[in-house]
Amino acid sequence: MMMKKLVNIVVLVPIAIVLIVLSVANRQTVTLALNPFDPTDSVLSASAPFFVFLFLAVIFGMIVGSLATWFSQGKYRKRARNEASQAVKWHAEAEKHRTRAETIASQTMLPASSK
Repeated sequence: MMMKKLVNIVVLVPIAIVLIVLSVANRQTVTLALNPFDPTDSVLSASAPFFVFLFLAVIFGMIVGSLATWFSQGKYRKRARNEASQAVKWHAEAEKHRTRAETIASQTMLPASSK
């Protein structure tokens, strides 16, 4: 728990400081034109403070990276599911055999003869 707080402080605080500094330094309005042939086309352009585009780029990068990681780890999640179901199956099988062995052992035990 303490390590998680330390990582949050060491990693997230500097990132927050950098993002705040970038936001303050880049408040001027810019236009993002998505039409390379006619940059003045207002249908395919958006005007906003520059830091908004910076934040959107960071968020987009985080989402794409998360999705790439999630899809690349799919085979490991599938393997873990399969192995968990196998473990449950074999645990139930062992429990069945243990119960059967106990039943057989209790039936074959001879009562102790007293002298």
